[in-house]
Amino acid sequence: MSGSGIGWTFLTNHAHVLLTIARDPQIRLRDLAATVGVTERAAQKIAADLVEAGYITRTRAGRRNIYSVVFGRPFRHPVDAGHQLDELLAVLVPEKGQPAEGTKA
Repeated sequence: MSGSGIGWTFLTNHAHVLLTIARDPQIRLRDLAATVGVTERAAQKIAADLVEAGYITRTRAGRRNIYSVVFGRPFRHPVDAGHQLDELLAVLVPEKGQPAEGTKA
């Protein structure tokens, strides 16, 4: 991100990893890292954090990992108390064939 001139974003790298996994549960770690804009090691650490905290599961399928988002999990910050991950996913990860809210088909 440093070369893009953005400086900061509204979502954390953890949120970006989770959203990317929600969009493509079979994504390879190197592709996940490239999509989010972090190193492969950082993507691996973030995915491990999300697994440990119960926000995603990781299943081995041959030589690949398949990830699944765990629905119904709360946001972790007190400012977001009373909200669940599902709300964020509903806005930023449209169902297959459906446009995200606020976008045109």
